[in-house]
Amino acid sequence: MTLAGISSAHLATWAIAALATAAVIVRPGRWPEAVWAVSGALLLVAAQLLPWREAAQAVGKGLDVYMFLAGMMLISELARREGLFDFLAARAVHHARGSAQRLFFGVYAIGVVVTVFMSNDATAVVLTPAVYAAARRAGARPLPYLLACAFIANAASFVLPISNPANLVIFGAHLPPLGTWVAQFALASVASIVVTYAVLRWTQRNALAAPIAHDIAQPVLSTGGRWAGWGIALVALVLVLTSALDGPLGAMTLGASALACIGVLLRERSAPWALLRGVSWSVLALVAGLFVLVEGLVHSGLIPLLSDALRNAANAAPAGTAIGSGALVALLCNLMNNLPAGLMAGSVLASADASPLIRSAVAIGIDLGPNLSLTGSLATLLWLVAIRREGENVTAWQFLRVGVVAMPLALAAALGALYLQHRLWT
Repeated sequence: MTLAGISSAHLATWAIAALATAAVIVRPGRWPEAVWAVSGALLLVAAQLLPWREAAQAVGKGLDVYMFLAGMMLISELARREGLFDFLAARAVHHARGSAQRLFFGVYAIGVVVTVFMSNDATAVVLTPAVYAAARRAGARPLPYLLACAFIANAASFVLPISNPANLVIFGAHLPPLGTWVAQFALASVASIVVTYAVLRWTQRNALAAPIAHDIAQPVLSTGGRWAGWGIALVALVLVLTSALDGPLGAMTLGASALACIGVLLRERSAPWALLRGVSWSVLALVAGLFVLVEGLVHSGLIPLLSDALRNAANAAPAGTAIGSGALVALLCNLMNNLPAGLMAGSVLASADASPLIRSAVAIGIDLGPNLSLTGSLATLLWLVAIRREGENVTAWQFLRVGVVAMPLALAAALGALYLQHRLWT
């Protein structure tokens, strides 16, 4: 496909996808994000720009993602109901010993561990409520600690392949062995994590200057809370093992989470309805809508056009194309969310038979780029849902004021480290 071959139907498809994505970001009328993604998807089908069979197939492609998210939301809701987050919050405040800076560092460090071994979505869904509870118990302003959860969820999401499900989409059949992956992304991950922490610590310095509570009541963890904690540990173990064995992450995550929930419900002899009502199921509709919007772009012939451009650029300047591609997709994530951007990028890279360096740079851009804006990644959207449940909210402007500093600096450091690592290997 060439520029001359672009039809009015193609332009209409691109316009609908762009407007729907913009509405997801802006949320006109404060309507939920899922409304706009699903509306855009339905409009593509109604206008006959995308056959309904292809739309249905696109929804089906996200099955593993839906199960993964459902499992994470279930185990998080169980932990919240059983008081696990309140217990962990009290322990975190106790170990901070009245220092807001020490509590902030602890939250960030825990966020790194959760992101690396349970994925960035787990940091958004599981860790955020605990961090909010810790900040409230300490009498601190929650915003710096909540921002730490959001930013580290993306900044540490390429340490391991499972740290961000988008990694599996981008590399596909070209996913490197675990040892190769760790060595390839080690310097870039350290650069991303350290630079992001430094920027957050600097931008939140005033809020972290005030002392916080030290001597607070330490709640006793219930048996259900302990079960929820073991359930989270089980999910983490299942994720690592499933990734190592190249198994279905979504099905295993949902299965492990459901097992933990069933165990607690049977012990308490309670019905599951209250637990199920506490889960934000609209997130699954949002993801399904985004899958259909991406399928519309694929159907319009955009992928071959981008693949040809990438192939030509890589032949002319391989290293420059890698760095430029990483920067470009980082910005693209903030225009259309990193889930559809990752799906598109994976298709383009596969079609163009891109080199490992280009794939790695694109992965960094997809994972780290969303730290610019509030709705740049699915993890950040999940984080936003989590804090709204607690009665908190962060505006797009509040997030952007931090992201406009943190993301470009961390991205430049990570891509620079990736290129240095590549030069050392070659």
